[in-house]
Amino acid sequence: MGLAVAAVAALAAGGAEARPSRSEPPPAPLPSGPRAAPVRLVSAPVRIADAATVRLLRPGDRVDVVAAERDGPARVLAAAARVAEVPEVPDADKGVADGGALVVLSVPRDTARELVGAGTRARLAVTLC
Repeated sequence: MGLAVAAVAALAAGGAEARPSRSEPPPAPLPSGPRAAPVRLVSAPVRIADAATVRLLRPGDRVDVVAAERDGPARVLAAAARVAEVPEVPDADKGVADGGALVVLSVPRDTARELVGAGTRARLAVTLC
């Protein structure tokens, strides 16, 4: 019992440094300049081509969204976007091999528009940050 109390006291005194969890978002950058307003984020549902990759994601994760088009190099559309939700895949869609899976990301409005547009002409993938 005495050892447990000593360990708790050491932790309280700063004996161990806590690391942020995978689901804890990094601190938001402060606006720069005297008139800079905070960026307003919106929820953007995005269909990722590889459903198995989406199953690895959890709310709070950070991902880069990459567009892979047939006639050009892959490009990053959203960097360090926060995963807001990973909707459950309906049973009817679980057997669809090429349907991908939906993930909801929290991104600036302009990025959301770009993601929606790119999703109509390219396969989208994510990398976990």
